[in-house]
Amino acid sequence: MSIFIAILVIAAIILIPCVKVVPQAKTYVIERLGSYYVTWSNGLHFKVPFLDRVAKEVSLKETVKDFAPQPVITKDNVTMQIDTVVYFQITDAKLYTYGVDYPISAIENLTATTLRNLIGELELDQTLTSRDIINSKMRSILDEATDPWGIKVNRVEVKNILPPKDIQEAMEKQMRAERERREKILQAEGEKKSSILIAEGEKESAILRAEADKEARIKRAEGEAEALLKIKQAEADGMKLLKEAKADDSVLRLKSYETLSKIADGQSTKIILPAELNGIASFGTVLKETLKDSKK
Repeated sequence: MSIFIAILVIAAIILIPCVKVVPQAKTYVIERLGSYYVTWSNGLHFKVPFLDRVAKEVSLKETVKDFAPQPVITKDNVTMQIDTVVYFQITDAKLYTYGVDYPISAIENLTATTLRNLIGELELDQTLTSRDIINSKMRSILDEATDPWGIKVNRVEVKNILPPKDIQEAMEKQMRAERERREKILQAEGEKKSSILIAEGEKESAILRAEADKEARIKRAEGEAEALLKIKQAEADGMKLLKEAKADDSVLRLKSYETLSKIADGQSTKIILPAELNGIASFGTVLKETLKDSKK
């Protein structure tokens, strides 16, 4: 009985480690007698004791590697430091396991050499302004080169570009001068627009003043014409009333005399006497004699 129990214990010790549960987003590469046998995906699996072994546990998640800055030389012989970030994912666990030793180190070296080749074809200014082009070219080259390793390169990013210190100082001076130039241009354009607006305002103001003065003169002339018309109308109405009242010639002559007196009171330097002035004078004499008789 004790022997049977011992056998069960030994069997459990041997068989339990052979039961494997592969988690999500992972695969196990299994070898049998030293050769590749199968790749386990997620789930419950059992390996044959003493024959099978787990050669490698491979993660299928996307991996991000930030590689150290690499010295590169541009086409115009400027040495700078550039560091890159590579996003990759393992698509074939078998190729990843048996395709290359130290695949991460291989990707780092491949990234460095590819970066040097690309930057060597560009000048400094092109390097600083062509990050998207550099990223896309590096991704295409790395993805093609890592296909035999079971690796898919999803994206490559140039993280930092560090020119030499003297180049940085020169670039800062150039940038400062460019900012000052733009500031002066904007200031000049602002002053120009301000002058134009002021001139347009003065022009519109002068036009409005001229139109107002014109309208005032028109209104004043219309008022004077209307007043003169009313005076003439009143005089005509007065003469009409006298005629309707059948006033004799003496009364009409007296009214003419009153009008003549008003004309004489004005500031005119010339007086035009009517042809009937003698008749007016004789009428005055008659009126004077009549007044004397009445007093007696």
